[in-house]
Amino acid sequence: MRVRWKTLLVRITVWLSLEIWLNLVGLDDLADYSEFIFEQNNWSLNLPFTTTSR
Repeated sequence: MRVRWKTLLVRITVWLSLEIWLNLVGLDDLADYSEFIFEQNNWSLNLPFTTTSR
């Protein structure tokens, strides 16, 4: 697998700068919500199975 370093660096830089800016403005929760929405497409059902015994 070949890593595209320039693209990776740009994406990390943009993400980090937006996180810092949104945190300073107070809208970090909005960014977390958007990450949750966009990550649902990559989400698999790896939920822990819990049972309750009576």
